[in-house]
Amino acid sequence: MKRLPVVLFLAWVSLLFYSSIWLFISGFLLMRIELNNQSSCAEPPSSAAYKGFQQQQDYCWFPHKFEKAVIVIIDALKHDFAKYDPANTNPKQFQNKLEIIHRLTQSHPKHARLYPFQADPPTTTMQRIKGMTTGSLPTFVDVGSNFASYAIQEDNLIHQLVHNGKKVVFMGDDTWDGLFPQKFHKSYFFPSFNVKDLHTVDDGILRHLYPTMDGDDWDIVIAHFLGVDHCGHKHGPDHPETAKKLAQMNDMLSSLIEHLDDQTLLVVAGDHGMTDTGDHGGDSEKEVNAALFLYSKTPLFGNELEKDPEAVPQVNLVPSLAFLLGIPIPYSNLGAIIEDLFYSTHTKASAYQINALQVDRFLHSYSLAAGDLPAEKLKHLKDLFSSVTEEYEHVISMWSQSSESESHLESQLLKLIHRYQQYLVQARAMCMESWARFHPVRMIAACSILSLCCLLCYLVGEAGPCLKVSYKHLLGYPIFWSLSAALVFGLELWTSIVDLDTASIFGLVSLASQLCFLYYFRKQSSRKNRPHSRSNFLLFSISSIMLFFRCCSLFSDSFVVAEGEVAPFLLISLLTMTVAKLHWDGRLTLLTLPSLGSESLKPSLSPSYKKECPRLLGLLAGLTFCARLSGIFHSCREETPNCQPSTFLTPLSSVQDPQIKNLSYIGCVVSLGIIVYLLRKWLQHYGNLNSSSPIVLYVRWAFPLITLGISCYWALSSGADDSLTRLHDLKKLALVVFPRVIYALAGLGLLLMICNPVTVYMKRTWDSEADNTVTTYCAAPGSEAELLHVIPQIYRKMQRNLKNRLQQGMEDKEEKKTAAVEAYGLGSVYSAAMVVTLTLLALILLMLHSERLTPSFFILLVEAIIILYIHSHVSNLYSAPNGLELFSVPWYAVTAWALAGTQGFYTTGHQPVFPAIHWNSAFVGFQDGHDNNIIPAILVAANTFSSHILFSGSWILFAAPLAIPM
Repeated sequence: MKRLPVVLFLAWVSLLFYSSIWLFISGFLLMRIELNNQSSCAEPPSSAAYKGFQQQQDYCWFPHKFEKAVIVIIDALKHDFAKYDPANTNPKQFQNKLEIIHRLTQSHPKHARLYPFQADPPTTTMQRIKGMTTGSLPTFVDVGSNFASYAIQEDNLIHQLVHNGKKVVFMGDDTWDGLFPQKFHKSYFFPSFNVKDLHTVDDGILRHLYPTMDGDDWDIVIAHFLGVDHCGHKHGPDHPETAKKLAQMNDMLSSLIEHLDDQTLLVVAGDHGMTDTGDHGGDSEKEVNAALFLYSKTPLFGNELEKDPEAVPQVNLVPSLAFLLGIPIPYSNLGAIIEDLFYSTHTKASAYQINALQVDRFLHSYSLAAGDLPAEKLKHLKDLFSSVTEEYEHVISMWSQSSESESHLESQLLKLIHRYQQYLVQARAMCMESWARFHPVRMIAACSILSLCCLLCYLVGEAGPCLKVSYKHLLGYPIFWSLSAALVFGLELWTSIVDLDTASIFGLVSLASQLCFLYYFRKQSSRKNRPHSRSNFLLFSISSIMLFFRCCSLFSDSFVVAEGEVAPFLLISLLTMTVAKLHWDGRLTLLTLPSLGSESLKPSLSPSYKKECPRLLGLLAGLTFCARLSGIFHSCREETPNCQPSTFLTPLSSVQDPQIKNLSYIGCVVSLGIIVYLLRKWLQHYGNLNSSSPIVLYVRWAFPLITLGISCYWALSSGADDSLTRLHDLKKLALVVFPRVIYALAGLGLLLMICNPVTVYMKRTWDSEADNTVTTYCAAPGSEAELLHVIPQIYRKMQRNLKNRLQQGMEDKEEKKTAAVEAYGLGSVYSAAMVVTLTLLALILLMLHSERLTPSFFILLVEAIIILYIHSHVSNLYSAPNGLELFSVPWYAVTAWALAGTQGFYTTGHQPVFPAIHWNSAFVGFQDGHDNNIIPAILVAANTFSSHILFSGSWILFAAPLAIPM
């Protein structure tokens, strides 16, 4: 196939691929509509009778109880962190540290109360702030905005406080600045994204907290501490640093309480919990279970309270704070009041009635704007609300007329309170269920388009080289008809004839272009095309079976959870079946015995068995061993509570045993050194280190320097935070300098590789004035053959040189005997450049991971080499005239490489869940944080998809046997 059609085809397939992903995301990650309506004191959500009652009062919606409030958010404050158990004589590092909370709840039960605080997933900070200020339920797709926070448009507590004349002072996490720009009377923001920084935010808050409290220029103080959360990310919950940070929070609360007056409410809350590894973002019990502590110097609770209160949903804090502070409940709130805060039956019933009126108003407005709430459930809730409201008004009228006994009316109010609670719980559950629904039609259509893309790639990959049809039929017509379909759909959408969004239109156009391509492909393909060989078909059959099982496993939840074990199993099975197919085709003959009556009964071995069979079996055994060994570097999902994450995921800085830390560091450095050593030995073996070109000098000197720099960076980052106190500034500078120098060296290496790849060194006996180095593309190609192939170009130059030498030798017979041309590194001219580039990328990606994962990268490298060797042997055995061609990559190799990449994703400590993302990688070389979100996003993405980057970038090593290390 010519170059231009190939490029156009790849561009078209890429467009189809991304269109299918876009269509799938539009059906999988649904977002709800955000209403811009605002609540106000002038328009309470009540009936006419209630409005008349409201106009006679001097308060907004409900009588307020406090003039001021101090809201302390301790990020990742689990309920286990705040709970205190005096009977626990051997507590863990995170247990029994907040003694002040236990002392107040025991000595002043009417003033202090500790609740389990139930967060709604996703348990990321931005979504939890949004939930605790709006009372709404963010959808799961909102987790992406956790790192690029946008201003909240919905009604929220901050807006209501400012709108009603409250002076709000904020200090702490700068995420609030993006969510509530220009809202605070005073603000002290500190960078929050650097999870390795345990003290900057907390120390900054403490510098401003007490002076602000002692002044009069505030009504609401919000302080968002991050140290506990960062300790969890960096060390895990059960670590001495976590204990120190919790002790600091205990001292802070003790001092803060002394600054409170009788008209100030103290709220201490955690936005989410954390797993045993210190991560969060999912929906496991440990991640959603936070803590809520309420305290006031005036009585806050009634007499009859349960010893162990029920969990409070986070959205319930919104209406409760609104009533306590005398502001309207935010318009989009779905939370219910905390019942314990309103201990009078009449007051409690009135609060629930206003709360239910507000939720009913929101559901009515949202159903008119969106229409994605189920009609039957919405009607049921409307009927329930109407009946309860009607009965409530009837009871209140009897209460005012004193026509019934007070005890009887109170019992009726209690029943109404229970029904209001049912209504609010059902309304929240309906919205949660509706906003978590998928769009199955779009998802199925996207999967179909993606499957057709795979089919197109297979058809063109197998039949493309021998196609003898006009490319305008295969590419021109499908593109023409797809653009026509897009124009028609666009006009219909513009004229409102059809109701389709952009993703659906792209999906339909993509499907139409694919069907058109398949039609013209079948119609125009020549029947004289070379048929596929039996070996090719059998190998494709094996890979297709594995791909079929792989695709089927993605539709099973249990297989998705166990994908880390499924991928290596399929990889080993595929290569084992490939080797078995060699024997089936008669290309790998096993041990045979002669027939009876022969002269000797000794077993006879075929030559192919003597050479290839032991090697292939040994390679399979080595691959199996590496796959099993790499499984020890595993992470765990929240769906597997019995799973224990690998200890190798813990960074050296969190290892408390000095001996284990030192041994681990030595093992990591040795593994790193072996990787670089193997690269140099391989290049030296094939003669790629014989010239003096810049890239060769780079390989000789820069790779050891990078290894040394990474080792020094590990040594510094693995030290304790309080170590080298006198050299703290120097250490901080070194933690920035070493990674950035390594980044610069890596960039220099990639630049040299692009300008002048690994050279082929040619040694000539006589022509000393000529250049002794031939690069892969050192000059403009002189012919089409030189343009297409590098090796023929080099061979032609060698032939010309040799011919010139022979001609000179004809004139001088003595010189004729010594005429020769020697070329070094010619056999690895393709693979050497790729191996150097991939090793360079591997070192950078390795530095972005925890240092204790270095052996996993080494095992992954060994696995890749084994797969390449197996492919090399299989290619040699199928190298018959009708077998595999040069530069033709069979499908079993592509499938095996993809499975190895997937396995590498799990064996480098990753899982496809938000809590397993390695956020620390964003600050390798950037200890002081970032001024934008681009660099941290690139670093985190490189860390997360490191295995896929390495394996997808190294596919060219399969392109030709000469490119495979033999």
